[in-house]
Amino acid sequence: MTTLTLPKDDKIILTRHGQTPWPHFSYAELACKCGCGVMSMSASFMDMLEKLRVVHGSALKITSAYRCPTHNAKESKTGTTGVHTIGKAVDIAIAGQEASNLLRLAIKMDFSGIGIKQHGSGRYIHLDMATEADGFPRPIVWTYP
Repeated sequence: MTTLTLPKDDKIILTRHGQTPWPHFSYAELACKCGCGVMSMSASFMDMLEKLRVVHGSALKITSAYRCPTHNAKESKTGTTGVHTIGKAVDIAIAGQEASNLLRLAIKMDFSGIGIKQHGSGRYIHLDMATEADGFPRPIVWTYP
């Protein structure tokens, strides 16, 4: 059973079980990985991610999407805050030519934050749609050590 709640500002969609409004992304892959079961993603961000997935033409392996503040503090130097905690970010496991293609599409589609880790194991691309109003300097592109 799916429960869908739209706040008055229509910016965040909260889904508790089952499918999401985005056909290529499941609740399980978007929910916090700590086991709390919370998934609170920005509808506008997810609409853009869905468009990226369609244009990219193949599955995107999401390794991290929504993070509750407690889990984010364990995963990120941003502590209990961060773009994942506001539901406007994903990390996508991807490497090689496919990563290069995805990066080009993300830039073309104006994702405001792009983080790149393409060395060693655990290669991925972070994509977000944070704004300065959210408290994050954007646009920005960075690499991970």
